[in-house]
Order: sequence, then C-alpha cells, then structure tokens
Amino acid sequence: MKKASWFEIIAARGWNLLNEGKPFTPIFVVGTFLLFHIPDWSTSSFWSTMALSMLTILPLLVIYYVYDYPLMLRNYLWIPFVVSLILWNQLNIGLSLFALGLYFFFTIFFWGTFYYHLRIGTSWLNFTRFWKLVLKNSDSTSGNAQEQIPKFLLLLFLWDRQYSLLQQGYTIGELDWIRLLGFGGFVFLFSWLLHHYLFDWKPKEREGYTKQFFTESSQALTKKVIMIIVDGARKDRFAEANTPFLDQLRLNGTEYTQMETVYPARTVVCFSSIFTGTYPKEHGIKSNMVWKLGIKVESVFDSLRKVGKKGRLLGIAHLIDAMADDVESVTAVMNNDVADRNIIERAKKIMSEQNPDLLAVQLISTDQTGHSRGSLYEEYKQKIEEADHLIEEFVHWLEDKGMMEDTTIIIAADHGQSDGIGGHGHLDEGERFVPFFMHGPNIAKGKQVDKRHSLISVAPTIAYLLGAPFPEHSRGPVLMEAIKELKGNINEEAESNRISTGT
Repeated sequence: MKKASWFEIIAARGWNLLNEGKPFTPIFVVGTFLLFHIPDWSTSSFWSTMALSMLTILPLLVIYYVYDYPLMLRNYLWIPFVVSLILWNQLNIGLSLFALGLYFFFTIFFWGTFYYHLRIGTSWLNFTRFWKLVLKNSDSTSGNAQEQIPKFLLLLFLWDRQYSLLQQGYTIGELDWIRLLGFGGFVFLFSWLLHHYLFDWKPKEREGYTKQFFTESSQALTKKVIMIIVDGARKDRFAEANTPFLDQLRLNGTEYTQMETVYPARTVVCFSSIFTGTYPKEHGIKSNMVWKLGIKVESVFDSLRKVGKKGRLLGIAHLIDAMADDVESVTAVMNNDVADRNIIERAKKIMSEQNPDLLAVQLISTDQTGHSRGSLYEEYKQKIEEADHLIEEFVHWLEDKGMMEDTTIIIAADHGQSDGIGGHGHLDEGERFVPFFMHGPNIAKGKQVDKRHSLISVAPTIAYLLGAPFPEHSRGPVLMEAIKELKGNINEEAESNRISTGT
C-alpha cells in the first residue's frame, strides 16, 4: 500500500480549509461575491470598491469565524438575518439565489459526488442521497446547510449593499455606520449570550496530571500493545453490527461502556488526545485544520523512546500534522471497499519489518462511508462488519508469527458520527461515546466498567502496560479496572478505583 505522497499531504491540508466550517464561511463568501461580480472586474474602480466595502462586514466575518453555531444553535442564526432585512430591506435576490445554487453545487455535486467518486469510488449518483445528508447535518462543517446558509446570506447581503452604495458615488464616510456598528454589536452580543448560556454540552475536563495520582509501572505488564481504532464508529451502530470476533474479544476482556471522546471530536484532535493523554487546549491541535504543525506536549511515543521501546501509528496524511515522524502514512485516495484491507496489509508489513512494541492502526472505511453515504444506512454497518473480519485476520496473522503470546489488544473508535453526512465535532447524538474494550493476558476477563471514562486515559494506560513513564502532560487516569494484577504499583486513588470496581 502506498504512503501518502507530499502532494496528498498538502492537498489534505488545503481541503480542510473547505471542509471545516470556520474557514469555509469567509472563503465561500469572498469567492461567491467575486464570481457574481465578474462583469465588473474590468472596471477601474471594482477592486478598490470591493475591498473598501468588504471592510464594512469584516467584524461580522470575524464573529462568524469565532463562533460556531452547531447542533441546536444553528436554529438561532436566522434571527440576525431577519433583523438585517428589517434594517436594510434591499436584498439582492439574484446574488442570494446565485449563492444558494453555488453552495448546493459545491456540497452536493463537487464534494458529495465528484470528490468522493475520485477519492474513494462512490457512485456518480451519490448526489441522490447526499442532498439529504447536507440538510440534516448538524455539525459545523461546510456541509451543514442550516448553519452555512443564514451566515453567507447575511454577509453577502450587507457586503453587496455597501458595494452598491460606493459604486453609486457614496464615500466610505457617508455609509450608515451607526446602524452598521450597532448591528455588528448586536450580532456579537447575541452570539456571546447563546454560547455562554446554551453551549453547555462539552465534557468536563480533568484537573491535575496522571503522575500526581498514579505511580508509573516499574516493569512492563505486557510485551506489546496493538491498538486498532475504527475511525468514526458510532457506539450504537457498532453494537448492531454482526461482529463475532470483536464480540469474542470484548466478552473475554474488559469493556468500558461509557468511554467518552474529547471536544471537539475531530479525527486529528481525537488522535492527539488519545496518544498524549490530554486535551486540545494543552496539546494544541484544535481541529483537523492544523495551523501550527506538531503537538506541543509529549506523546506516548516519546515515553516509549525513553525506555528504549518503539511505537508506530499507521494512519492517513492528516495525522502527520500532529504526530509527524511517528506516523506511518497511508494514502486515503483509493476505493473505499479496499482501503481497510490495504491498511491491514501495511500493518502486517510494519510488524514484520519493524516489530514495534506499540502499533496503533487507523481503519478508515467506516468513517468515510459515514461521510459519503450516511451513518444510519446499511452500508455504514457493513463497514463495521468488514472491520471485524479484517481485525480477526490480522490477529490470527500475529498469532502465526508468534507476536500474540504476550500482547494486549485495544479496540476503540476515536469518535462517533451524527446523522447527516456523518458529521462529528460538537458531540451531537451518536458522537460522544465510543466503543472501547481491552483484551490480553493481564486484562480482566468478562468485565464491564460502567463508570464514565475519557479517551485521554489511553496514553497513560499504554505507558503503564509497557513499563514506560507517563507522557509529561498526561491527565487521564490509568484504566486500572481492566488490569488483573497491579503488582503493588498503585497509590491511594488507584487503590480506591480498584476496590470500588471489585478487581
């Protein structure tokens, strides 16, 4: 299987500008305005007038960039738009219709059909379903029609109005600044109040560092750790799927029924938290659009190096932005029906050639199916079932190679997926809790832990199992409930956890 090329790495970063809702809004507004006014480009005053009029809506562009309106908050976005129509009742119907047409062309045909056909091989008829997914999507991506439409209609309406006045001979000082500034202040206060009082569904973050509450293991409890992350697997759909091998691992290991992802639940953010043990505010990766490359803190891969051990992360190009050289990249430009198969073959090659102490594998087909075909359809569940077969094959291959004798397996998802285009980030229904279970010689068998935990516990737990120090800024508690034999290497909080769960 090919590695991600330098072109794919750069292209993935560029695509995130159009995929993430924050950068998409200003890019789409500017692009739409310029395209609509192509006939004016040749006039001597167009570019200066365009720039001056854009300055009048710049505060609104900033407000809508800073404040997401995901989930139920998007319903409130029509209020500023209606207020703007009351204050300035001169809507350019032609521009509005052009913007709507361009938006649905981009999301439904270019993204949902053309892009997905070239990248993962979806049908040329994908638009027949994708339009419904765009209308239902509740997350702050470019594919959230209910958030993006009122945003860009308002911005284009006000921008075009100021542009027309300047074209008519008004000076910048003669514009209605009192109403403009007053309206901008209203939108800012409106946004702040909504987010301050209604944006209350973020997970509570843990105070203190792992090393303050847990003593590092003096010796390895397992020879290897294999972690397989089924990217974007909804917990409820995972439970519905026919997964006999994964069920066997789960029932003969320890399952965490309330394993919570981090906020925002974007892939690169989640992977960064999984392997550093801390939150985005600390490791610095706050979306898939990584403005400054590299995590700011130690990862479990750094911890393993301190004791002469090696870890590898097998995943798509996006992860390089966070984990750099610890990533064995795979190309994401391939038919989705063979993507996970090729990733597993690459995992076998890494184990044969490098034999790392930790191998983390990202399976991508489930997530990509959710984004292109929806997470509540049969195709999505089928990808989870395919993952079950491939993981079984990989484990049997490890057994044949003598690599499973003292190996702990962790099965998880990085986040779930909501309805619509499988959006994830702001923890809508289906996103927050993920499948998570462990299996191995020192993992308790047939155990179920119902206490709420977070994926930030993964890094310190892996370090503990492999006898490595905790990552310096790890905040997650070690998943002691799953570990059979603690070898006396615990402190008061760990002992309390052990007693309360009966291990």
